[in-house]
Amino acid sequence: MLLLFHTKVQRWLQPGGHADGDGNLARVALREATEETGIEGLRVVTPAVDLDVHVFHHAGGAEADHLHLDVRHLVIAPPGAIARGNEESEGLRWVTVDELGALDVDAGTVRMVRAALTALDERAP
Repeated sequence: MLLLFHTKVQRWLQPGGHADGDGNLARVALREATEETGIEGLRVVTPAVDLDVHVFHHAGGAEADHLHLDVRHLVIAPPGAIARGNEESEGLRWVTVDELGALDVDAGTVRMVRAALTALDERAP
């Protein structure tokens, strides 16, 4: 699983972003994952694997706390993909499920990872 250390939130999160009026959420997931990871050739699996509502807290206080609705898709990187990231993150890291606890990710992120891995297993021949 690829996580990024989000600059505004100062936490490890999945790549993602705002739909900005685009109702095709799978396309939004692909666009945001490509922008935030720098990986070309990503593939989005539908339907979404998780839905989460949580409070967005800007670590620097530049934005008021507000609710975020995340529609989360499994996005598959091609073999050998190298993540480059962009200005929205301070770092990118490939992690295993066992490493999630060391990164202090929230329960929603753990739930999403498990749902994504289940969806990936269901796709296996």
